[in-house]
Amino acid sequence: MSDTAAVMKKKEPGPVQLVVTLFAISAICAVLLALVNNITRGPIKVATEAKTQAAMEAVLPADSYTEVEYTGGDPLVSKVYQAGDAGYVVQVAPSGFGGVLDVMVGVNTDGTCSGVSIISHSETSGLGANATKEDFRSQFEGKSNVAVTKDGGDIAALTGATITSRAVCDGVNAAIAAAASVG
Repeated sequence: MSDTAAVMKKKEPGPVQLVVTLFAISAICAVLLALVNNITRGPIKVATEAKTQAAMEAVLPADSYTEVEYTGGDPLVSKVYQAGDAGYVVQVAPSGFGGVLDVMVGVNTDGTCSGVSIISHSETSGLGANATKEDFRSQFEGKSNVAVTKDGGDIAALTGATITSRAVCDGVNAAIAAAASVG
């Protein structure tokens, strides 16, 4: 056999070598992901808290917000905050078309909605994502029980996004009920 034939006949890696190589690559990726997670955890937490604080101030301005214990048992209610003497701010998580919406709802002392802010969502762009627009959110102000017009209410559902519209209505109703139960 010539030298060229010996060079051309290269030994293929065995299954053990392939498994070890795959394991090494996976381990390196896992370590890198853990490192990135550690680095970004703090800034993400700060940004989330700032967004939540801004949402509270947008739906019911107050000097301070104090978290209060909610024992009502409604799974839509995430947190309840007392907004000074103005009422309550309730964070709710109703399920929309694309997943869970993170919604902040202000509730006046008379039990009416003072405002709605969508903190985060995964709704369809151009359809359910329109729930973040002021013209949709402003429909809830001053109301104590909400439903979309298809369900006999007076909230105009977003075109092509009735599920999202109903989810926001469910969240607002849950927030009003939660504020009444802690007040």
